[in-house]
Amino acid sequence: MRILITNDDGINAPGLKVLEAIAAEVAGEDGEIWVVAPAFEQSGVAHKISYTHPMMIAELGPRRFATEGSPADCVLAGLYDVMTDTKPDLVLSGVNRGNNAAENTLYSGTIGGAMEAALQGLPAIALSQYLGPLNFDEPLQFEAARAHGAATVRTLLERGHWDSADYRLFYNVNFPPLPADKVKGLRVGAQGYRRDASFGVEPHRSPSGRKFLWIKGGAQNIPTAPGTDAALNLDGYIAVTPMRADLTAHDRLDELKARLE
Repeated sequence: MRILITNDDGINAPGLKVLEAIAAEVAGEDGEIWVVAPAFEQSGVAHKISYTHPMMIAELGPRRFATEGSPADCVLAGLYDVMTDTKPDLVLSGVNRGNNAAENTLYSGTIGGAMEAALQGLPAIALSQYLGPLNFDEPLQFEAARAHGAATVRTLLERGHWDSADYRLFYNVNFPPLPADKVKGLRVGAQGYRRDASFGVEPHRSPSGRKFLWIKGGAQNIPTAPGTDAALNLDGYIAVTPMRADLTAHDRLDELKARLE
């Protein structure tokens, strides 16, 4: 199996090393792991692509490349520059430091990389590690993802639903904020929503008097509705959410047609 991996925390991020180990275990002895990751952190860029300017790509070692672009850029670089002889069998994005559950999903570069792979017609999985008081510090920070990542990916490959729709299905996986031995298992849940936890800005003045705004996130320990992604994570489960890039509100189409047409 040939696996392309990327992330949004950057080529030197510890979570990428965890993903490399996960991918190597899934691919097996005869497999190939190709890394195309951002040269520097790209958190919060969502599905951004560098459409209006070129990006540099550098080969750092065998099957290891860094680009000046976003995770979605990295996937495009992997498919159309690095791996032009044979496309990968699977694209993995992560392991992100911090959860990409609930509303975080919409901002996530980790999700953006997996989404681009799905739009290119490839099986794709995004993986993120929820952080909390029980695993915030090393060496426990990525322990749950490291211990359960390969089994989770294998389970999805073997028993998950994979289609060839125009907006192809991909998967968002979040590991709970726990040491590995405390993880209760795997559950499937919808994307949740944290009320009163949206992003905002915090103004600061520089020594020269100029005003700068820092983007500030909300509390991450707020559970979403029962059975949805963040709630499952906070209850100790690995949360798996099937996703598509199609943003249509299908539940409102018929009603809107009746009102407007």
